[in-house]
Amino acid sequence: MDYLDELFGLKGKVALVTGASSGLGSHAAKALAKAGASVALVARREDRLLALAEDLSGMGVKALSVPADVTDKSQCERVFDEIESELGPVDILLHGAGIAKLRRAENHTREEWDTVMAIDLTAAFELSQIFTNRLLDRGQESGRIIYLSSVMGLVANSVHRCVSYQAAKHGVHGLTKQLAIEWAKYGITVNAVAPAYFPTEMTIDPTTGQIPEKMLKRMEQFTPMGRTGLPEEIETAVVFLASPASTYVTGTVVPVDGGWTAW
Repeated sequence: MDYLDELFGLKGKVALVTGASSGLGSHAAKALAKAGASVALVARREDRLLALAEDLSGMGVKALSVPADVTDKSQCERVFDEIESELGPVDILLHGAGIAKLRRAENHTREEWDTVMAIDLTAAFELSQIFTNRLLDRGQESGRIIYLSSVMGLVANSVHRCVSYQAAKHGVHGLTKQLAIEWAKYGITVNAVAPAYFPTEMTIDPTTGQIPEKMLKRMEQFTPMGRTGLPEEIETAVVFLASPASTYVTGTVVPVDGGWTAW
């Protein structure tokens, strides 16, 4: 266990997780807490952040709720200020906030396009800028940036029509690679986790709490394992990319997809 802790333990590290109020973002936050990191939870729904912070505190780590809109750079600067004051400088940035607008491409509106880009792609870049500039200002020589992306950044979507989401996630993967080569000299690794379909708020029908049967069948059809992911199955990839063991891993996209991209 000491050896595993040496490889993957995050005690003494401070992680900032956006999109932490639900879905895979909340599970990523739990994963980092399980590894021993102090975790700052960022999203717009404060009640959910407070509930998750209480759960993480029960694991014996420090947890901080910081409600904010990640599309507002001034709010993001304030988030970093608050975290640094309460927990210390941020070592790990995980951008899990995301949104999808479902509509056929010929009917997709500019407003829908701009909304998705702002949250899924632009916020990823601006948060990374803030993180890196502050790291450089304090003379730190290592840091971790992880984007919670999607396999839809690697392929087209055979289940849903969501052109802006597809474009944004492809952009996230391009951002991952470019920042990785530019910031490698600073000891910052930049990677992305690319899940396939999981039962989250983005996929379930709120009236039933389940993925609609017609959609579920298509998800299972295109997944070699024949099922959607379990939320906790995202955790190992997150911990690995955040851990001391991944110092030579950068510019990568790690699919957690049941074989979706292996066809």
